[in-house]
Amino acid sequence: MASIQGAKPPPLSPLPSQQSSSYRSTNQLRTPSNRKTIYDRNLNRTRTSELSRASFAYLFSEMVTYAQKQVTGIQDLERRLNEQGYPLGLRLLPLLLYREPSRNSLRPTRILPLLQFIHGQLWRHLFGRPADAIEHSSSANNEYMISDNEPLVNQYISVPKEMNQLNCAAFVAGIIEGVCDGCGMKAAVSAHNGGTEMWPGKTVFLIRFEPEVIQREGILEKGR
Repeated sequence: MASIQGAKPPPLSPLPSQQSSSYRSTNQLRTPSNRKTIYDRNLNRTRTSELSRASFAYLFSEMVTYAQKQVTGIQDLERRLNEQGYPLGLRLLPLLLYREPSRNSLRPTRILPLLQFIHGQLWRHLFGRPADAIEHSSSANNEYMISDNEPLVNQYISVPKEMNQLNCAAFVAGIIEGVCDGCGMKAAVSAHNGGTEMWPGKTVFLIRFEPEVIQREGILEKGR
């Protein structure tokens, strides 16, 4: 029998985990070898990207279904939808301001510029178009209204007859409230059905600013 002592074993191929890869493991997290992550991407790269309506409709319907669990009524459901949108508004504000030209990148400090920002930049970012109207209440000095004749969030939601007062655009009202609070102008925002013969799905977003915001607005107006 031939002796195998001293024979060199054949070279072994590296295991899959040992093969060269463009990713490195750090603290059990995979990071690219160039050390760049999603946080290193330019925030302007996706400013014109769009999400399919089918994907949005499915995601939002699941959010409504989740919010509907263990609620006591319509107001409770709208409150939970509002709470889901609020943190999104807080985070969208600095992102949208970052994408503005340097001369327009400051946070609004007055009520009218804030409402114009919501009506324009925020609505275009969310729905690809501006809102339809901005109004000032004639009965209350601290109340303003932003109208949307065809809110996207309501187009794919079927509301039962017994819940016809429900308006799922309360989610968007939460986003508006987050933007207002992020600008230091605390407000309570609610969504109301304002359908007309021409626009049966019209929604009015009622923005009620806190008294100290109106007081500061008056001081700034006098100081002009």
